[in-house]
Amino acid sequence: MDDIVKAALAKWPNVPDCHGWLGLDARGDWYMRDDRCQRAGPFAAEPSEGVAPVKGSRLLHDKLIAFIGRNYMPDEQGRWFFQNGPQRVYVELEATPWIWRLQPDGSVLAHTGAPAGAVERALLDEAGRLYLVTALGLGLVHTSDMAQAADQVEQGAWQPEPVAADSLPQRWAFVRSPQRALGPGPWA
Repeated sequence: MDDIVKAALAKWPNVPDCHGWLGLDARGDWYMRDDRCQRAGPFAAEPSEGVAPVKGSRLLHDKLIAFIGRNYMPDEQGRWFFQNGPQRVYVELEATPWIWRLQPDGSVLAHTGAPAGAVERALLDEAGRLYLVTALGLGLVHTSDMAQAADQVEQGAWQPEPVAADSLPQRWAFVRSPQRALGPGPWA
């Protein structure tokens, strides 16, 4: 966590949390979701909701993206957030808390740039999405890196095990939608 964030937390310890305003998609891109977007639909819709997802505006400012990445973490309930000064901004996840980028040297980096560490397990869901369990946690392999991932599988480095995508949050203790966990969204 950045020192400036730690100082803001000490100065203003009781700032209310923010829900629904920030999303992380399955490609590792951050999205800002204003009131209009939140009223129009959830970041990642559940089939039972009968509404289309509304991502919002993709963040493109490199320094802001890096700041979010340095201050991105889970709380004790598995809800991921970005500590924005004294305020926790909870993140809506389209897939998993981490999106992995495979590097030419075989290493794995998170969408934040953090090294993932060694790959402990590979998982393949019913839609053909590949997840890796690493020292950093569970994450989805970026779609652009699937050819390189296939090479790892063919070489025997990774042996994907079948997994149901809807079982991942409970098995790896993360919450896809902290906003939805509060009750019906503004789109309901």
